[in-house]
Amino acid sequence: MFIMTEIKMKSVAIVRKKDGRPKDGRGFSMEELQKAELTLKRALKLKIPVDLRRRSLHEENVEALKARLKEAAKPKKNRT
Repeated sequence: MFIMTEIKMKSVAIVRKKDGRPKDGRGFSMEELQKAELTLKRALKLKIPVDLRRRSLHEENVEALKARLKEAAKPKKNRT
């Protein structure tokens, strides 16, 4: 018997520390969502974490969001 599990894509925002080193953040900022043409409601529906306290905009986070949107736009295969 085979058990099929769905692989979930983890969306992690990259935040810069004071010394310039990257670390995992709590979520994406609203500016990053707007730049990726994504609304707050749609982001939460796609289970993308959003940090309303962040005000920064990192281009690598915008690219990660766009890649996540492309992945979500792919049609799911029907298994019958």
